[in-house]
Amino acid sequence: MSTTSELNANKAPQSISSRLPLLFILAVLVGLVTYLQWPEAEKEKSKYKRVVAVKMTPVVLAEFIESVEAVGTARANEQVMITSKYSDLVEDVFFDDGQKVKKGAVLVKLNNEQELAKVNELEANLSESKAHLKRLSELLASRATSKSLVEQQEAKTKAIEAQLVSAKARLNDLTIRAPFSGVLGFREVSKGAYIDAGNTITSLDDLSVIKVDFHLPERLLTHLHVGQQISAQNTAYKAKKFIGKITAIDSRIDSSTRSIKVRANISNKAQKLHPGMLLNISVLLQKENILQLPESSIIPIENTHYVFTEKDGKAIRKAINIGRRHPGVVEVISGLIEGEQVVVEGALKLRDGSAVSVIGKENNDPDEKQDKVIAKEGSKG
Repeated sequence: MSTTSELNANKAPQSISSRLPLLFILAVLVGLVTYLQWPEAEKEKSKYKRVVAVKMTPVVLAEFIESVEAVGTARANEQVMITSKYSDLVEDVFFDDGQKVKKGAVLVKLNNEQELAKVNELEANLSESKAHLKRLSELLASRATSKSLVEQQEAKTKAIEAQLVSAKARLNDLTIRAPFSGVLGFREVSKGAYIDAGNTITSLDDLSVIKVDFHLPERLLTHLHVGQQISAQNTAYKAKKFIGKITAIDSRIDSSTRSIKVRANISNKAQKLHPGMLLNISVLLQKENILQLPESSIIPIENTHYVFTEKDGKAIRKAINIGRRHPGVVEVISGLIEGEQVVVEGALKLRDGSAVSVIGKENNDPDEKQDKVIAKEGSKG
């Protein structure tokens, strides 16, 4: 028994020692294969490294317009209701609905037979009175009559002249004319109708210029002046803007609303604007050139704002200071210079140092695109 145990103990070390060269060779082979395959693995890994496609845009120096908004109602430059001073029959009507007329154009003629007869009578009396006065003056020169008779005749002549002036004025008032050039409204009378004094015949509006009154907060008083540019919009014309100027600023502040009344005139030669229209007013407060970027290129992180630039195919994150905003555009105060390219699309996928591929660049040249920015301020008092 002891001999068998000794034989088995001698065989175990011999078996292990005989396998050592084989294990060593196997380890060497595995290491060699790993070594040979390592560059290929790294190459494949590098080959499939993530590259983010981005679009770039330059920082541009463009015009920045700061304005304030208000609401007003359009009024005609001149507007009047045409009425009659006297009660009488309408002898004739010389206009149609909506007709354009010149100043002095005859609109309506009332029956004037009695007034015309009165004028003719007074003209005859005046002619006779002047002739009698002339004879008395000649007689007074030869001392054939008294001075008192001449003075009486002079007074009578002047009285007839005054009556004639009054009669002619009444006769003239029976012919109703346009007081200024403009556009007539609807005709409210017909030929043969009897109208009373004060009855409306039609309306007349001078639409060459539109006036608009609106209110602004008192805090903007120091920013307002006569001649300041305004623009107006109406829903009927959608995006079309009508340009005008401030013509007057009220001398008083409304104590209940703490606002000031402002009046502006808008040229309306094409007569697209009409009295009564609701107008959205934008008053130009300030105009300057500033550096600006699309809002989509800004990445806010807590209280800091960042953008990504590109250098040698790598993304570089930069902190910037921004100022005023407008939908779609942000003012750049510091951190970037004019013409510097920043990522405008794909920035949310980037990290500092990420590989990037520029697929396109926006052209924000202010000479080729409209780069005006309007910072609009609310009109709360």
